[in-house]
Amino acid sequence: MKKILALALCAILCIGLLAGCGEGSTEETAPATEPSGELETIVVGATAVPHAEILEAVREELAALGYELEVEIFNDYILPNTTLADGSLDANYFQHGPYLENFNAERGTDLVNAAAIHYEPMGVYPGAKSALDELAEGDTIAIPNDGSNETRALLILQELGYITLTEGVNASSVATVLDIVDNPLNLEILEMNAENIPHSLPDVAFGIINGNYALQAGLTGNDALASEDAESDAAQTYANIVACRAGEEDSAKIQALVQALTSETCREFIESSYDGAVVPIF
Repeated sequence: MKKILALALCAILCIGLLAGCGEGSTEETAPATEPSGELETIVVGATAVPHAEILEAVREELAALGYELEVEIFNDYILPNTTLADGSLDANYFQHGPYLENFNAERGTDLVNAAAIHYEPMGVYPGAKSALDELAEGDTIAIPNDGSNETRALLILQELGYITLTEGVNASSVATVLDIVDNPLNLEILEMNAENIPHSLPDVAFGIINGNYALQAGLTGNDALASEDAESDAAQTYANIVACRAGEEDSAKIQALVQALTSETCREFIESSYDGAVVPIF
């Protein structure tokens, strides 16, 4: 009987040991649950300079927030908005608020301002003439032909004393050459696509150029003969913005983009890169 009990006890102990070994083996071989670490893609349309450069400067900021940045570069002011409207982009970064409002009105799009990021003072750049006091009767000055930027250019010419505009025209207006009521030098104000003005400088006395196109042409704020005051009302009115489709401005994706573009990293990059041609406004 003692032998039988001893054998039974040994059997029980062996079974327990085997069961214990089985549990340990299961714990060691079970796969660990790890977070995937995959980033969600955010596609942003931008003009090459400075917008795409600024976006690249905050790529790591966006990655830390869970987003892989994809920048699609455009060379005009139309396609970035139509491509955003059709859903091919998540956002764009190239324009100011008045341009967006005018675009929506003309094209029937429903895009909104998600945040103001920076301001690019528009400047008068030398063409065939190298100084403002060389301007003569009948000279030609090239200006952008889109509503809001044309208004800005005309206001600069008025501030310089070259023309007088209809009373009441201001930074929030949409003005054209038809609003000129006095032009004592009989200047020819040549309206043309903003992106073409830098290449046309040899053919005109002066060109009034948007900051991004000036930078693309190798010009800086120091090359301008005159420019908008970065502390003026125009700086707020014409701040460059992040735009998205209406209803998406509070989405996690757009808020992450805004957070990255209003970070200290972004501010430092802008201030150290553009010699006053681009001014952070956040």
